[in-house]
Amino acid sequence: MSIERCTGYGPPARSRRDFLARLGGGFGAVAASYLLEREAIAATAAARNPLAAKAPPFPAKARAVIQLFMQGGPSQVDTFDPKPILTRLHGQPPPASVVGENKTFLQFTDLGRAPLLAPRAVFRKSGQSGLEISNLFEQVARFADDLAVIRSCHHDAFTHGPAVQLLNTGVSRLGHPSLGAWTLYGLGAESENLPAYVVLVTDGSITAGPAAYGAGFLPALYQGTLLRRKGAPILNARSALEFETSGQRALLDLVRWHNERHQEERAQNSELSARIASYELAFRMQAAVPDLADLSKETEATRKLYGMDEAASEPFGRNCLLARRLVERGVRLVQVYKDGWDAHGGCDENHARNARAVDGPIAGLLQDLKQRGLLESTLVTWGGEFGRTPVTDGQSNSAVRTGDGRDHNPYGFSTWMAGGGIRGGKVIGATDEIGFRAAEDKVHVHDLHATILTLLGVDHKKLTYFFQGRDQRLTDVGGENDLAERLLRG
Repeated sequence: MSIERCTGYGPPARSRRDFLARLGGGFGAVAASYLLEREAIAATAAARNPLAAKAPPFPAKARAVIQLFMQGGPSQVDTFDPKPILTRLHGQPPPASVVGENKTFLQFTDLGRAPLLAPRAVFRKSGQSGLEISNLFEQVARFADDLAVIRSCHHDAFTHGPAVQLLNTGVSRLGHPSLGAWTLYGLGAESENLPAYVVLVTDGSITAGPAAYGAGFLPALYQGTLLRRKGAPILNARSALEFETSGQRALLDLVRWHNERHQEERAQNSELSARIASYELAFRMQAAVPDLADLSKETEATRKLYGMDEAASEPFGRNCLLARRLVERGVRLVQVYKDGWDAHGGCDENHARNARAVDGPIAGLLQDLKQRGLLESTLVTWGGEFGRTPVTDGQSNSAVRTGDGRDHNPYGFSTWMAGGGIRGGKVIGATDEIGFRAAEDKVHVHDLHATILTLLGVDHKKLTYFFQGRDQRLTDVGGENDLAERLLRG
């Protein structure tokens, strides 16, 4: 066959050199076509799955986060912030140096008139680090060398709803995205078969409601998924018996095609996008969720480790075990709520009861994560929406009550972190002499959020979303991540 006939299209090749040049160009076009097609497929996949995993902007220490949220406000002076002076001065008015001239807003208490209340809990040094932890948390104290206790947390929201909202979204008002939503927006999801952000409630309800784990002004698909306490964690997770997988897949493809045509005219409707994505996720979850919730596959030793052999700790222990199973399967962020810490009366009895419910399960979670090699890549946090006063709770417009309760206190409280690459066995910050206000190395909620994002490999100042005329972010115009550097140092 002649060279002229081999060219196929266009003028005949004038020489063998011309023929080879055209042939080489053709191979290049084929390669370019292949690469362009791959880019188009990737772009289509990203459009179809906005939750696709993204590489963090800089090396991450943590891959996942488990937040243990003690709703109601645990008392720092009864748990992780020892103040022996309260025992010595029990029943006396607080020092003038603490009260000061400025009015401090509390829910029920006049700080200047209420007597100091000594804790019944006993603090002991634990671990090689000698970290002081209350005997309410004897099991957690076994992991003292893994804990970094931050004793100088503070904010200004002194009622539950706004405070829970603030701890979750960085803003005490409604309508802002939660930490989990921002995390998914920045990093996407590693698991394709489970929600990337899961919320577990042990008892009661979340004071701030769904807004605490919502997406706010971010697209709706970044909101958290609440798993039910009783029965199936998610309703209708099992496929209908009359559907075979192939038939259900065909039906979903048809529904998706119609939904996407509908969406083309409504590109700004994020709830529609979320609903389309949720259909696909629900299909994949039909196999994953029943397996996740089937704790019968766990050994009796594991169930006992999480305190599931005792009535008091079984509910919270079950959720802690589910949290481990979730991060093990690639879920990015899990919140485990334990309600009931709001001790306006009978603080000692209240905290003893709640500690019995959570102490063993938390210790079991830490031990299990360590044994499985997951603690280094999983950041575990503990805390409530605020702490409690070192003085007894009392109405400011009536005679001071000399009871044994404590009022809300957002001005100085404790939280702790473990795992996620941080160095434990340390204390960061301090409250004043009676444990009322943050006094040294103050850590605002924005600083906590900046730290968590930093450990996940995200710059909190660059994770933004344009809304209402400006680039919004989780930490608003505050937040410093130098706390992360201190947590990572030995």
